[in-house]
Amino acid sequence: MSPFCFPVPGLCFLLSLSGVVAQKTKGTCRLCPLYASCVNDTHCTCNHGYISESRQKYFTYPLEICEETTPSETNSSMKELQQVVENIESLLTNKTVWETEKTKNITATFTSILQKVESVVLETALKAPNQKLQKVQNRTVAVETRVVTDDCSTGVIFNLNAQTNSMDIHCSDIIQGNTQGPSAVAFISYSSLGNIINASFFEKVNEKDQVYLNSQVVSAAIGPKRNTSLSQAVTLSFQHVKIKPSIKKVFCVYWKGTKEGGHWSTEGCFLIQANKTHSICNSTHLSSFAVLMAFDTQEKDPTLTVITYVGLSLSLLCLLLAALTFLLCKAIQNTSSSLHLQLSLCLFLAHLLFLTAFDRTEIKVLCAIIAGALHYLYLASFTWMLLEGLHLFLTARNLRVVNYSSVNRFMKKLMFPVGYGVPAVIVAISAAFRPQLYGTRDHCWLNLNQKFIWAFLGPVCAIICVNFVFFILVLWILKRKLSSLNSEVSTIQNLKMLTLKATAQLFILGCTWCLGILQMGSAARVMAYLFTIINSLQGFFIFLVYCLLSQQVRKWFGEIIKSKSEPELHTLSSRFGPDSKPSEDK
Repeated sequence: MSPFCFPVPGLCFLLSLSGVVAQKTKGTCRLCPLYASCVNDTHCTCNHGYISESRQKYFTYPLEICEETTPSETNSSMKELQQVVENIESLLTNKTVWETEKTKNITATFTSILQKVESVVLETALKAPNQKLQKVQNRTVAVETRVVTDDCSTGVIFNLNAQTNSMDIHCSDIIQGNTQGPSAVAFISYSSLGNIINASFFEKVNEKDQVYLNSQVVSAAIGPKRNTSLSQAVTLSFQHVKIKPSIKKVFCVYWKGTKEGGHWSTEGCFLIQANKTHSICNSTHLSSFAVLMAFDTQEKDPTLTVITYVGLSLSLLCLLLAALTFLLCKAIQNTSSSLHLQLSLCLFLAHLLFLTAFDRTEIKVLCAIIAGALHYLYLASFTWMLLEGLHLFLTARNLRVVNYSSVNRFMKKLMFPVGYGVPAVIVAISAAFRPQLYGTRDHCWLNLNQKFIWAFLGPVCAIICVNFVFFILVLWILKRKLSSLNSEVSTIQNLKMLTLKATAQLFILGCTWCLGILQMGSAARVMAYLFTIINSLQGFFIFLVYCLLSQQVRKWFGEIIKSKSEPELHTLSSRFGPDSKPSEDK
């Protein structure tokens, strides 16, 4: 990898993955490390009473430390750590550095800086083993180190804090079996580093989710053995930079160095808990960590919400009335009405559960059960829609046959095993392989991860396509029949009613659900309104077409009203006979 220039006050650095190489730059020595001065505009030297850690009188290394010649161990260690932090701040706040690196491999620079900072902080902490706990903080970076000088007691866990973040690590993982000398752990938090290495370097980033880095970048390291693997996972707690209620996904990530530079990765990092203000992660290794979030960018439209609830409420009423009509009206009880009844019942239960429990996410197990029930009920509804389309096609194909017994026998054998059995098989297979994907953070529905939503969309899209084919075939058959008909009135009336029902299938049989797929681009809002209005009124269309527009049902309604009015007339006639006179008040 080619080196790249990294100008900071006082020097110009050529950084590479193998280390940091200094290059003299004339006239750029304006800021040297703490307790150091500039010499000849090219080099730095430690002030009187101090000596460089490298024991060189003149140096250009940006993280060099000037030590007191006769300091106390505690004060010296703290000052050294303070100096390291000051040097890191100077490095990170230099805008020229990062603007220059935008045209180069900034990820390699980032990886190199993180590794160097961790090494310097650990070396500084191990120089004063008696100073077990050290904390230094400024506006850019915060560091806390802990030194362990003896064997760990069983189960001892150390908690380190830097700014608003913390880490819990087992003592046994700090010493790594080292009993010959002190061991140290460092926890570093960077305030603004996430602005440079942001979520665009996430390996799983995609166009659908707008992912943001919503925490400070932290680093964790142990020494003198720089092992990164752990016997027990560390627990990291992050405070969110921005508090947003509409969190869609949370990713615990670490910075993974590669030959090309590096990127954010979720490997070995797991989310334990997350709320609006904090996220808690576990990691099986040490590195630099952060929290990435995908926020829900779809703002809820209150008008659509009102339309949904009003439309579904009206559909529930219409579906209930339709189901009662199909059950009680003997004049229309046949295979067709049985199909209408089962479709009405499935849609009624699905809409009722959707309105009452779709957002009941407090109890995960209950939410998963609700999601599974909704999955089954809506799949069953679409399956009955498919059977409706098949029955309409078979009826149209057999128009010339006076007796429809063959069609009825076929449908009676087929409809119940298919209508309720096929959805049960699909849901059972989905629940067996991906039970954890039933229920989301916001809704009791199928999770979009791992394309699990296709357990619903796949069958639905297939049914919509088949029903649309049935619709075209029925229209074609009707056109041929109409062109060859004689003037028999009853036959023409039957064909007209069949044509009306065939047209209604676009709404009743779910073909309008394809509007949901068309919610893209500039027409997305219009399609969203059409989809919501038409599909929330599906129950109303069923009651209108199969009940209110049916002559047999209207006649049945008239008989019911007439039968209720006749007893009242009989009572009045018996009370006031032909010879009786109403009494007069005296």
